[in-house]
Amino acid sequence: MMFRDTEDQVAIRNTVRMLMKQFPDEYWMEKDSKEEFPEEFYSAFAEAGFLGASVPEEFDGSGLPLADVAAILQEISESGAGMAGASAVHMSMFGIQAIIKHADSRLRGEILPRILNGSLQICFGVTEPDAGTDTTRITTFARRDGEDYIIRGNKVWISKALDADECLLLVRTAKIEDCARPTDGMSLILVPMKSAGIAVSPIPMLGRRSIAACEVVFEDVRVPANRIVGEEGKGFRYLLESLNAERILVAAEAVGLGRAALAKAVRYANERQVFGRIIGQNQGVQFPLADSYARLEAADLAARKAAWLYDAGESCGAEANTAKYLASEAAFEAADRAMQTLGGFGYANEYHVERYFREARLWRVAPVAQNLILSFIAERVLGLPRSF
Repeated sequence: MMFRDTEDQVAIRNTVRMLMKQFPDEYWMEKDSKEEFPEEFYSAFAEAGFLGASVPEEFDGSGLPLADVAAILQEISESGAGMAGASAVHMSMFGIQAIIKHADSRLRGEILPRILNGSLQICFGVTEPDAGTDTTRITTFARRDGEDYIIRGNKVWISKALDADECLLLVRTAKIEDCARPTDGMSLILVPMKSAGIAVSPIPMLGRRSIAACEVVFEDVRVPANRIVGEEGKGFRYLLESLNAERILVAAEAVGLGRAALAKAVRYANERQVFGRIIGQNQGVQFPLADSYARLEAADLAARKAAWLYDAGESCGAEANTAKYLASEAAFEAADRAMQTLGGFGYANEYHVERYFREARLWRVAPVAQNLILSFIAERVLGLPRSF
C-alpha cells in the first residue's frame, strides 16, 4: 500500500483544483442562499469528463479505481464546495453501479451515455418515513400489471429529486411476510421523474440547501416492467454492493471539508491581532487546530486504506465504516473549531465557515448514523452481541 498519491492521482487532483477555481466560496454561498442547484458547476464537471470516472471503459467511461474517484470528490469538497459540490455529482459518478453491473444492455444504452454527458441526472430512492435505516421494512410497493409495474408509496430524504430525470427506486415486489428472508422481495426500478402520479416536496434544511432533499410520493405510478434493474427480488443485494464504496467516498468528502475549514481558521489565526499579538501565537488557539489536523490526517489514512482494500477486491466493511466514522467526527470538529477561532466572524456568512459547519454536521447522521457504525464494529469486528 502506498502512502502518497500515484502519478495519476496527482494529475487528477491538479485538474480538479484548476476546475474548482471557477467556483469559489462566493459561488457556493450564493447557491446556498438561493437554494439553487449548481448547474454551472455540474455542466463544467460533465464537460471535463469526470462524471464517467467510475464507469468502465466498455461503456465509454474512464474506469478509474475507487481511490481515484475518492481523490476527485475530496478535492471538490476541499475547494470550499463542501457537501454541496460533492452531492451534486456523487450519485452520477458512483451511485449508478447497479445500472452498470445489472441492467440489461438496452437500459444501459439508454441511460449511461446521457449520465456521462451530463444531460441526465439521477437520484436514488431508498429511505422511507417509517423505515429509516431498517431498509428491509420499506413499504413502497411495485405491483405487476401486465407489461407494467404500478408503484405506490413514499420516500424521504431523496437528494436531487427536484432536479433528477430518473430515480433508481428501491421497492418491494413481494410482501415481507411472503419472503423467506426480510432482505428478499426487493427490486430496483428506474422510474422517470416526470411520470404521472409523482409528487416531489423539498424539505427545508439546516445546510446543503443548494442540493434539495425531498419527500417523494408515488401514487399509482405506472412504469414499464423492462425498466427493472437486474432480477426481480434481488434489489437489496445490489444495494449492498455499493455500501462500502459509498462510505469510503463520504469519508474522503468529509476530510476535504474539514481541511477547508481548518485552512480558513489557520489563515485567520495568522492575521488576527488581539491584545497586541497574533492570536495564532496562543496555545489555546494552536492546540485545537493542531489536534484537528491530526484527526483529519488519521481519517484520511483510514479512508485510503479502505479504498486500497476495495480496489484490491478485499473485504473492507470494517475499514469503510471506520473511515466514515472518523472522517465525519473530524470534519465536524474542525468546522466547529474554525468557527471558534474566528469568533463572531465565524458566525457571519461572508467568512463561509458557518456554511462548512452546517454541512459538516450532516455527515454524522447520513448516509448512516454514527451509532449504527459503532454497532456494526461492536458486532462484526469485536464479536459483541447484536444490540438491535
